[in-house]
Amino acid sequence: MSAQCFCNRELSWLAFNRRVLENAANPQVPLCERLNFLSIFQSNLDEFFMVRIGTLHDQMMLNNDVRDNKTGLTPSTQISEALNLIRELCRKRDKVYVDLLKELNREGIFLVRFDAISNDAEHKLKKMFRAEILPYLSRYYISRKQDFPFLNNKEIYSIAILNEKNQDGSRMIAVIPGNSSVLPRLIPVPGSPGHYILVEEFILHFLPLVVPGNKILQKTIVRVTRNADIDADAVYDEDLDYREHMAMVINRRKRLSPVRLELTRQIETGVMDMLRKQLSVSAAQVFEYDTPLDLSFLYQFSDTLRAKKQLFYVPYHSRKMIPSGNGIMELALQGDILLHYPYDSFKTFLRLLHEAAYDPAVTDIRMTLYRVARDSKVAETLAEAAENGKNVEVFVELKARFDEENNIEWSRRLEQSGCQVIYGIEHIKVHSKICLITRRDAEGNDSYLTQIGTGNYNEKTSKIYTDFSLITADQAIGRDGMSIFAALKEGRVIRQSEKLLVSPKLLLPALIDMIDEEIKQGDEGLIRIKINSLTDRELMDKLIEASQAGVHIEMVVRGICCLIAGVPGYTDNISIISIVGRFLEHSRMYLFGKGKRLKAFISSADWMTRNMDRRVEIAAPITNPEHIQTLEVIFAAYRRDNCQSWHMANNGEYIRNENGRQPAFNAQESFIPDDSFVTG
Repeated sequence: MSAQCFCNRELSWLAFNRRVLENAANPQVPLCERLNFLSIFQSNLDEFFMVRIGTLHDQMMLNNDVRDNKTGLTPSTQISEALNLIRELCRKRDKVYVDLLKELNREGIFLVRFDAISNDAEHKLKKMFRAEILPYLSRYYISRKQDFPFLNNKEIYSIAILNEKNQDGSRMIAVIPGNSSVLPRLIPVPGSPGHYILVEEFILHFLPLVVPGNKILQKTIVRVTRNADIDADAVYDEDLDYREHMAMVINRRKRLSPVRLELTRQIETGVMDMLRKQLSVSAAQVFEYDTPLDLSFLYQFSDTLRAKKQLFYVPYHSRKMIPSGNGIMELALQGDILLHYPYDSFKTFLRLLHEAAYDPAVTDIRMTLYRVARDSKVAETLAEAAENGKNVEVFVELKARFDEENNIEWSRRLEQSGCQVIYGIEHIKVHSKICLITRRDAEGNDSYLTQIGTGNYNEKTSKIYTDFSLITADQAIGRDGMSIFAALKEGRVIRQSEKLLVSPKLLLPALIDMIDEEIKQGDEGLIRIKINSLTDRELMDKLIEASQAGVHIEMVVRGICCLIAGVPGYTDNISIISIVGRFLEHSRMYLFGKGKRLKAFISSADWMTRNMDRRVEIAAPITNPEHIQTLEVIFAAYRRDNCQSWHMANNGEYIRNENGRQPAFNAQESFIPDDSFVTG
């Protein structure tokens, strides 16, 4: 295939984060939502350094001749191009930040520095610093006798360059941790309501009190980002309890090599060279800007302005589609239930789980947990079910990146409640979302109710992520669910099924077969896909083949997309849009064919190599005609969006659709017809 059909994964991800940043800059988005988008952009960028730049750095150290299979770039070239693009994005971010501060000023919120406050306020802040801040600060002096301290990942530090010199002639340096776990991030200015100083600027201003008796020549604020890419299976010791092993992995991650150094003020070349040497970072990995190094404090401003409703999206309330007197299990036995979060309430699934926990006919509940809320009602209900005498088996994925600590804690609590907790398939993550309920009738016959989703069992994210959830009494799907859980308990994956498409063995071949079926139809073929990411080379090659055969392919790909649409002779018949808006468009659906040939699936899997080869994922068929029509209506609504969507041009660039200020559909009214929720 022609290289012009593909773009690099890392650069495509950065293009996605640019779209997030553009929402922060969009004056049509309410102010506090723009603050949130800017915080998300920064958080995304942190994770990109920790995971993607970290991975590329490791690859470069091992073998820099390895090239990515889409654009042929080496790891070092990918890092170089990514860092150049990141600098451009950071310049844009800085401008957006300044503009947002001006808008906050109009709402009575001011983030100030000391040169903008009165002498009286500074005097009061000095007293406050001595009493409430200084006791929590430590300091490290760097000299020949004192090694450079370890800088924690994403922690903010103040650095003072002192007049005193070491024996070798180098400047003595003091490093002061910001102690973010104890100190507030925003310090109110006395006598000036709505005026705040960032705690790191507060500390920097009063550094003479932290390092008394020293003349400070220069000072700056720094933050180090460390590689978080650690292979949990590669360092697994079979003599260790797996849960304790994962706790060790989390601790090791905090001490991995730096991949970025950020600072807010220039410092002399000799000290900068020393910092780079101590942290083993190149000049290209050093970023200097005036913007605060951690933008998470912007959420606090949103909380302060909560009473001003016009600064936020209009509150959205999920629909309760089922009357409170009806049992979910009873309705599911009558016909499949299809939910679309957040338009439909996640409480429907919680009710199902609660019913199962207390129904005398229910004998077993089996479930996979990938990411759950801190105060998870799902996990609490599973614990209740076990305490009620149900056999509860829970597969907790301890390798869910950055949620490992929460999952470890919940695995302990579930075990204490009597649940059987399963975790760990070597080299494979369990990313599927499935809940299997077994019921036994008076004659001793078992039957199944199965729930399969595209997103996590997380009450918090279900309000801000779009996802699908299918509840079905289809016994073939239930038997497939039993096979999946039996395999998980034995540390293996399934190789055959009746209805569910399960990776890593069954999903990719099925997708290839369905694309081939559309290729046979030529220009009568139709493929419609909504996913978060597209990176798998085999699937992209097959889509190109389908396009060349005349198949019409419409895709909604929110994030990474390594396939370029509209390339003459290759992807002429492929169109791709990305939607980045109020909700994280997390749901995944696959629609192959049209009319009587149409095959519809919802799935936990993006079209990435990791989802096909290194994860347990599930694609569930949607067979009820009304539910299929619902998916088509939803997909068409996404494609009509003219407010929050970007269209991919045939050079890989994204162009915002701006035909009007209002969306082309009302999500609350149009996404799911009321009469298609439950069918008999």
